[in-house]
Amino acid sequence: MKIKPICKSCGVEYSIKRKAIGYDVCLSCGDKVAQSKKHTVVPMHKSNYMLITDLSLLKGINNKGGLVK
Repeated sequence: MKIKPICKSCGVEYSIKRKAIGYDVCLSCGDKVAQSKKHTVVPMHKSNYMLITDLSLLKGINNKGGLVK
């Protein structure tokens, strides 16, 4: 007899397979968390791509004088 795991966020039972790959929340709660996270990828001039997760970094990225305040 296998016991189904309980979601830490809403308390609903979810799939054992989902728990086996490391998730502690159900699919709907996981979707809400994923939608709340925002990021973008910025191509740098004559360089590589950079992952930006903070808006202040994005504002000052193309400024030759440094960070924009």
